[in-house]
Amino acid sequence: MQPTPFTPWSWRDTAGYPGAYDPAGTDSIDEGTTGVDLVGFKVEATDGHIGSIDEASNEVGSSYLVVDTGPWIFGSKVLLPAGTVQTVDREEKKVYVDRTKDQIKESPKYDKDTFTSAEYRGQVGDYYTGSYRDYPH
Repeated sequence: MQPTPFTPWSWRDTAGYPGAYDPAGTDSIDEGTTGVDLVGFKVEATDGHIGSIDEASNEVGSSYLVVDTGPWIFGSKVLLPAGTVQTVDREEKKVYVDRTKDQIKESPKYDKDTFTSAEYRGQVGDYYTGSYRDYPH
């Protein structure tokens, strides 16, 4: 189940999702472990495909995915906090997030030069916390 309150930069507790992959647990996505590297995985919103993972971080308390949206949002990228990830299907190489395409499209614009700054991360975290509060999943 989704942690309460919503914590955007932490992987959710997947105990309530049978067969779910737990990136924060023993199957860490860090390349130096036995886990799975999520780069290249397809990303599915609640209403369809949005792109593929270009970069992933498993830093405690600041985990995220950078998703290349291809032609869907005119070839741009979006930053998705780890808290938006509902499940990961390793066999199908797909990550399922609990937001709609429109919610993701309306998120703060991704900037490769500032996406790690505290100010930008604050904007993105506030946006997704608000979208979770307004449209819980």
